[in-house]
Amino acid sequence: MPAHLILLAALAADCPPYTKGSTGGDYYDAEDAKGLTVVESYHFGPQVEALQRGMSGALGGDLSYTLEHFPNHPRALSAMARLGLRTGKARVPGARYTVECYFRRGIEFAPKEGATRALFGAYLLSLRRDSDAIEHLQAALQVQPGNSAAWYNLGLARVRQKEWRAALEAAHKAYGLGFPLPGLRQQLQAAHEWREPESLDPVVAH
Repeated sequence: MPAHLILLAALAADCPPYTKGSTGGDYYDAEDAKGLTVVESYHFGPQVEALQRGMSGALGGDLSYTLEHFPNHPRALSAMARLGLRTGKARVPGARYTVECYFRRGIEFAPKEGATRALFGAYLLSLRRDSDAIEHLQAALQVQPGNSAAWYNLGLARVRQKEWRAALEAAHKAYGLGFPLPGLRQQLQAAHEWREPESLDPVVAH
């Protein structure tokens, strides 16, 4: 087998697609979410979400279990990303797959759902993978144009790339939607690129 096909096969084995079982599925689907209480009661309590301790074993194992049942669970994805960043590991102790794999499984399972892409974009931004972050943040905003956090993170990525006009536009969108953190504005001010918006196009929050 050619080397590139061997590599692709290895990557697929390391991050297989999500397969829906009897419990789980789409976090946002009312029928699928009937099993959510059971999963969360044993594996995703407040102590797990706050990254304090696991409930059934390792913290990463409980997050992994939750995402293996509900691959687009937004709070579990956020917690997994935060744990990955805190430990500095691509795959946190106790988890079956890498942090990035959980995001990719969630996106592949529900490609038209914006929150997973927005969270993935924020995670990639934290890793300084700015071009990848921009790709996913823009995809998220096509679905959720009222996602102020995604606009904010997109602005931060644009600042790093010194794309000032795009960064300012993203900042205006984020702050027009009520995003509270001043960091993006401060970075633009420090670069002498901040301008008060003369007018903001209305954005419908979803």
